[in-house]
Amino acid sequence: MALGKYQRVDGRKSSSYCSTGVVIAFVALCFVGVWMMTSPSVVPERNEISQDGKVDVGEIATETKSRQFEDSQGDLPEDAMKGDNNNSDQQDEGNSEVQDNQKASQQTTEDNQGGKSEKDDGDKGAGSDETSNAQTDKGTGSDETSNAQTESNGGGEKAEETESNTDSGETQTETGGHAEPVENPIETKKEEKVEEKVDENQEQQSENSSDNKKDSSVSSQGANEVFPDVAQAEILNETTTQNGSFSTQRAESKNEKEKHQSTESKEEDSTGYSWKVCNVTAGPDYIPCLDNVQALKKLRSTRHYEHRERHCPEEAPTCLVALPEGYKRPIEWPVSRDKIWYHNVPHTKLAAVKGHQNWVKVTGEYLTFPGGGTQFKYGASHYIEFLQDGVPDIAWGKQSRVILDVGCGVASFGGYLFDKDVLTMSLAPKDEHEAQVQFALERGIPAISAVMGTKRLPFPGNVFDAIHCARCRVPWHIEGGQLLLELNRMLRPGGYFLWSATPVYQKLPEDVEIWNAMTELTKKMCWELVTIKEDKVDLVGAAIYRKPLTNECYESRQENDPPLCKESDDPNAAWNVSLQACMHKIPVDETARGSHWPEQWPLRLERPPYWLTSTQVGVYGKAAPEDFTSDYKHWKHVVTKSYLTGMGISWSKVRNVMDMRSIYGGFAAALKDLNVWVMNVVTIDSPDTLPIIYERGLFGMYHDWCESFSTYPRSYDLLHADHLFSKLKKRCNLVAVMAEVDRILRPEGKLIIRDNVEIINEIEKIAKSLHWEIRLTYSKDAEGLLCVQKTMWRPKEIETIASATA
Repeated sequence: MALGKYQRVDGRKSSSYCSTGVVIAFVALCFVGVWMMTSPSVVPERNEISQDGKVDVGEIATETKSRQFEDSQGDLPEDAMKGDNNNSDQQDEGNSEVQDNQKASQQTTEDNQGGKSEKDDGDKGAGSDETSNAQTDKGTGSDETSNAQTESNGGGEKAEETESNTDSGETQTETGGHAEPVENPIETKKEEKVEEKVDENQEQQSENSSDNKKDSSVSSQGANEVFPDVAQAEILNETTTQNGSFSTQRAESKNEKEKHQSTESKEEDSTGYSWKVCNVTAGPDYIPCLDNVQALKKLRSTRHYEHRERHCPEEAPTCLVALPEGYKRPIEWPVSRDKIWYHNVPHTKLAAVKGHQNWVKVTGEYLTFPGGGTQFKYGASHYIEFLQDGVPDIAWGKQSRVILDVGCGVASFGGYLFDKDVLTMSLAPKDEHEAQVQFALERGIPAISAVMGTKRLPFPGNVFDAIHCARCRVPWHIEGGQLLLELNRMLRPGGYFLWSATPVYQKLPEDVEIWNAMTELTKKMCWELVTIKEDKVDLVGAAIYRKPLTNECYESRQENDPPLCKESDDPNAAWNVSLQACMHKIPVDETARGSHWPEQWPLRLERPPYWLTSTQVGVYGKAAPEDFTSDYKHWKHVVTKSYLTGMGISWSKVRNVMDMRSIYGGFAAALKDLNVWVMNVVTIDSPDTLPIIYERGLFGMYHDWCESFSTYPRSYDLLHADHLFSKLKKRCNLVAVMAEVDRILRPEGKLIIRDNVEIINEIEKIAKSLHWEIRLTYSKDAEGLLCVQKTMWRPKEIETIASATA
């Protein structure tokens, strides 16, 4: 039998044997097919991101495919960069035919894979929902995009989510919880955006805190944007502040006026905020403390311009100011100095009244500014040179750095002094010269709405290097020279008063009378008449006076007229303090502020003032000179390492900046090399360091943020608040403060807040209710950083403000 079988195999190769061979081959092929279908190289697994931010590497084929997407991202069509869920759908669609043919074989391997397919399906479904939420949030400008990303990271979404971002189109690789952006050529022309969510204090977070499980999550729009790591971000606990050797503006002023009544804070509904548009007579130009119609009606007299002074409503408004119809993003500096959009400040009265003096003209859709003024209709540049020719010691930009321009008009004088490296505080009242200060701010020139009436201006004594008045219509000589004596209070010893007015060069009876009165008054004040200079081009004249450097003249006067102020009268007390018709003595002590002229600009910016001594205690507890230097180094580091590169802020579009709580002016000093100017605000209950800010060649003013600021709506491109809101919460309604922030911030303007986490969370909620974009949030050790951007959103409902309605 054995031999016979052997002979059949070798000899005949029967048909039954062939059939058996075919079956065996078919079975082998089936096994090969099953093996191929279950192999990861056919259906690649995604890399998974663990909650600590580290990437678990999957199969080599998957990693290779992922890198191919990264290398060619800039050449991919838009649809290929809409997020990992879309990518996975495309891969599934491309393999759908294979998957259909292998469906039966896949079912046989489900037991080996455990519950993997169910998990994948669940992740895919969650990812689809999150993508939808992110797209919706992008449309509304809210921060839910960042929350959705945090949820996905906490829920174990796949690593391909870092390859393509729905909002930004930017590739990111996460290592150790930090995101490193990869340049995307498609986005190089887009405005930079950064959103960072960090939560190390989950109990202090908002209702979404349970979803924010990662240390950090960064989403970026913009190819060149880099957010620094935690160490560089300088999100540090604020060093405990104290008054040190400095008094506060409140304390300085309390002996000169009735105690300031602060507004009591109100409890707000934590579930949300309801906003309405202010229905007021002033419309889009509403300034609450200057447009209080009810208070103005109660005034007994307007003789001293009381109706142009601040009269704040009892309760700060919580409504939002409307936008002018047709409002556009402001033109950028320096082009804005010469023209602005007409619809942003749609007022033409000055163009009609002052057009022949080249103040402002209507040119199509623009308002143009030829650079003229009442006293310099042929241009401010020539006029500025004319003044320096009269007194070369003025030395614009070196000896004279910080100037006050009273009755500034549209502020062309200050606008062109920027060419000389001079910083000018321009002021004018909100009066019949329609929107003059608003024109200045829209142009990118510093200005505030103020009037010399019955109260001191909100500046310290002995701080301005020069004061200018070009036909400003201020009656300096009346009532004992009270208004000119206010200039004397603010003018630095040895500083110049530049008076360009008709009494200097005209011989009309009224002009002669005023000139004689001014001549007598300035002699009694011991001001030296340095020169009277005539301009052959503009056909005007200027009288230039100088304040004395010593008390010798005061002591030699036969009559005490104007009288010297009492020793108890503080020249720095300036918040709601009534004017006094008296003169303060010149400081003579070698260590006293005002006894020496500051160093020339820019040296004065970086060096501690000579009158800060080591025996004085600074705001942060160190010796005052060391405190000053440390503060300057701190802000240079913060601005350089974080603000300039890590916020996604396009600084070329920033011009008007405000530091809402300035100490030594370190933030402003750190921005010196940028094309911006900074209004430093020293709050009335903070150490009075404003004289230090002026000494270093910067400027600012006193203010109480429980009231509105004396500026027009849409004035500033960027506001900075360092540990301000936590202090305001004790006595102010934070919703009203945020309404004021919204009022003075331009659409697309940014607000940067550094404060404790509780305040950061509260302000973030309010910002979301305002439909602002949350660009960045960061928290560490109970300290936080928040950057938000105002949008064009306005609510539909209105609220009538009775105090501001005629």
